[in-house]
Amino acid sequence: MELDFEKKDGLIPAIVQDARNNEVLMLGFMNKEAVEKTLRTGLVTFYSRSRKKLWTKGESSGQWLTLRELRFDCDRDALLVRVEMAGVAVCHEGYRSCFFRRLEPNGSASVIAQPVLSPEDLYGKGKTQ
Repeated sequence: MELDFEKKDGLIPAIVQDARNNEVLMLGFMNKEAVEKTLRTGLVTFYSRSRKKLWTKGESSGQWLTLRELRFDCDRDALLVRVEMAGVAVCHEGYRSCFFRRLEPNGSASVIAQPVLSPEDLYGKGKTQ
């Protein structure tokens, strides 16, 4: 594999983009094992920094991300993961994209989208991603 996992403790940032409309959906991190599993299964898998383990997007929520294309940058240390969504929300807060807030020039934040599901609908009562 040509990717450089050495710069950031074995992890590479992975920007997830909808392959149909180019919307940026989320940012996750992948290690070599997550990239290999994603390529092998066609389902996007990340490495959870907090839980210290692999997780496949959709395994708890049903909001699967099917790999359409995997690109990497010129330095070989960042990924663009182009996907097809099997659900309607990528964000664990119930929004289609994790990028639903905008930082305004005065430093305040504005919510620029509406949630499409509640976290309870995504993960069940008392369960989170």
